[in-house]
Amino acid sequence: MDVSLKPEQAEFIQAQITNGRYGNPEEVIDRALSLLVEWEKSYDQWLQETRQKVDEGLRQIERGEVVDGEIIMTQLREKIRKAQEET
Repeated sequence: MDVSLKPEQAEFIQAQITNGRYGNPEEVIDRALSLLVEWEKSYDQWLQETRQKVDEGLRQIERGEVVDGEIIMTQLREKIRKAQEET
């Protein structure tokens, strides 16, 4: 695989080598890809959990387990007001 870097990317890699964090460009790229893999896994997990929460919310709506939005907003405003008074 042949990869072309933008000048600022190449400069960043060189700076990481110059400051001693990494020994060569491959180490920098390896670390960057490892972080990307971690991020992708975290995102996939978040997405799965969010879909499950949405599905559960839809089931609650179907069962009639809902609260009027205005009631929620009133409760939130009251909590905010009390929190502001305490500070």
